[in-house]
Amino acid sequence: QVQLVESGGGSVQAGGSLRLSCAASGRTFSDYAMGWFRQGPGKERELVAVIDWSGEIIYYGDSVKGRSTISRDNAKSTVFLQMNSLKPEDTAVYYCATRTGGTAYSSATMYNYWGQGTQVTVSS
Repeated sequence: QVQLVESGGGSVQAGGSLRLSCAASGRTFSDYAMGWFRQGPGKERELVAVIDWSGEIIYYGDSVKGRSTISRDNAKSTVFLQMNSLKPEDTAVYYCATRTGGTAYSSATMYNYWGQGTQVTVSS
């Protein structure tokens, strides 16, 4: 049973930074792509960042490109999302996701395991 547990969310002022973590269990972490998606109030779920099994192929959503960095530590079965220069429009529930394959895709429909989400609130 694949389990994903996010942590690191919280409230921050605009311009601040947060680092989200997602600890995975239930299978060999290093074989699979991982990703972060978010869903703001009244909005559809959107791509934040995804990373393939090797860590070499990464895609970012346009809204966070240049401000966020995704990384993975296979020894710790954990994927991270470092977010800088946060804006009020980054306010959302952030979800960790993984899929049955090592290739990273930007579409949330390609991911079949999801965490419970962690709230990020950015105040102006």
